[in-house]
Amino acid sequence: MPDATMKHTLPGDIERSSMAIIRQELEARGIVLPEENVAVVRRVIHTTADFDYVENLRFTPNAVPLGVAALGAGASIVTDTNMALAGVSKAALERLGGEAYCFMADPEVAQAARNQGTTRAVASMRKAAQTVSHGVFAIGNAPTALLSLCQEMEEGFRPALVIAVPVGFVNVVESKERLWDCCQRYQVPAIVAMGRKGGSNVAAAICNTLLYTATGTLDPADRGWQG
Repeated sequence: MPDATMKHTLPGDIERSSMAIIRQELEARGIVLPEENVAVVRRVIHTTADFDYVENLRFTPNAVPLGVAALGAGASIVTDTNMALAGVSKAALERLGGEAYCFMADPEVAQAARNQGTTRAVASMRKAAQTVSHGVFAIGNAPTALLSLCQEMEEGFRPALVIAVPVGFVNVVESKERLWDCCQRYQVPAIVAMGRKGGSNVAAAICNTLLYTATGTLDPADRGWQG
């Protein structure tokens, strides 16, 4: 028998109700977030149902407004997985004049990785740095992609924003810490999920928060969602 207490609601209603629950739980825990970071933290919690991100997410000064401004000016997004790429709102990105890229499946990247004895993640970041001059780089899976970005920054490359949220156990923590230090050294805006947690869904969620902010569509009704 169906549970009579369960309500069938439209997607917009579900998102609003979820965000309201998150706000209430944060308030109940006495957690007050910097206003510029609130939307990002809430959407990551909404995506993962994990309140640990309140402490795990670290932001360089003005990372969110700088990322929003870059996307608003037409910056493109680069991801390290096709899963993250699929999760990015193409409608919002197109509205702003940007594009989304993932070079992991590019045959040239695969060949370069074989020739150089490295990972496709490393080779894809090298190609991305040559292709997208001032984009938002969203990394949710590959620690080696973060290390490759560090090397590119040491050689003069300056992304508009790095979203560093790989998930896992091997080299994940260390790569995030190195990326954080590198971004601070070169004054590159960064949003980093310190520790082991993260993932392609988190990378996409952060990108979408910035895109929705830039297009004024944080409320699902403004995205054409029913409810």
